[in-house]
Amino acid sequence: MKSYLEFERDIKVLEEELEKLKDPFNQGGLSEVDTNRISEIQNEINEKLKISYSNLNHWQKTQVARHEERPKAKFLIENLFVNFVGLSGDRKFSEDESVIAGFALFEGKSVLVIGQEKGEDLDSRLKRNFGMMRPEGYRKCIRLMKLADKFNIPVISLIDTPGAYPGIGAEQRGQAEAIASSIECCMSLKVPIISIIIGEGGSGGAIALASANKVLMLENAIYSVISPEGCASILWRDPSKSLEAAKAMKLTANELLRLGIIDEVIEERLGGAHRNKDEIVTLIRTHLAKHLKDFENFSGEEILEHRKNKFLAIGKERKFSVFSDDKINLMDKYSLFKKILNHKKKIIVVLPILIFLFLISVL
Repeated sequence: MKSYLEFERDIKVLEEELEKLKDPFNQGGLSEVDTNRISEIQNEINEKLKISYSNLNHWQKTQVARHEERPKAKFLIENLFVNFVGLSGDRKFSEDESVIAGFALFEGKSVLVIGQEKGEDLDSRLKRNFGMMRPEGYRKCIRLMKLADKFNIPVISLIDTPGAYPGIGAEQRGQAEAIASSIECCMSLKVPIISIIIGEGGSGGAIALASANKVLMLENAIYSVISPEGCASILWRDPSKSLEAAKAMKLTANELLRLGIIDEVIEERLGGAHRNKDEIVTLIRTHLAKHLKDFENFSGEEILEHRKNKFLAIGKERKFSVFSDDKINLMDKYSLFKKILNHKKKIIVVLPILIFLFLISVL
């Protein structure tokens, strides 16, 4: 049974009607299929999908990124790579089912694949902890990334998580340290790392595996420091303000590309990746092959330097600005404040006189 989002209600009605028309065994028994009507409805569905998905607001994009039928890491690993050999355990505590990791072949060459997996149904989601990794998951990834570095094998990570698991057990086992160590490990590798945000890239849980030479992002994926609901709860104490929070955080692919946080956007076909899974596999394959080829002639030191310079350059050539309509620059505000401080003696003398004159006029 298909799952529909709130803004897809009209599309749901049309697709249900389409399915009935395609079935010759209706209530009246065997009947002739009305191909003309089927064609009309299909064109209408395509038009509505085009209009809906070309005008998604930030919260709607968040919903699409979390769609339960969206292609997950397990699906992509099965369809992008061959001879995948999964490896388990961090050699310290246990196996973390929320991350699938192992070595495979891509276009005939060995790669390390790391995929954060949310699960397809309730049982698998509970098993995978909804894609929220524990410390042992990050430590497993660190172990395998160091192994890949030793044998000069590129790393490909598929990011899809609401964030690292915040449970008390995870905190007791060093969640923050594990995330920091994973980032440090990514930044120290002398093999290329290609990260693809396929759904939800949440907080440090995503950054821990996305500190890469190239960060790609599916068109309707999101990437942010916190979830919109979490942000709204903290700032306004009102989760219903998720749209305002999502808009302020600039978490969509095109916005992050403009800011230089990611390197490329992989376009999704009409209706999102969950409607065109085979096509999105082909597109990801093409982009992965291109970026891996770019690093073929790089030395280990050049790859390391490329990754370091990429992150050092973020925000370096632009001033931080307030997210408001008037685009007031923080540096301009600082300059104004500095000018005021330069005249503080005059202000100290004049201000009491002005207050005194104001009080006299009022009284």
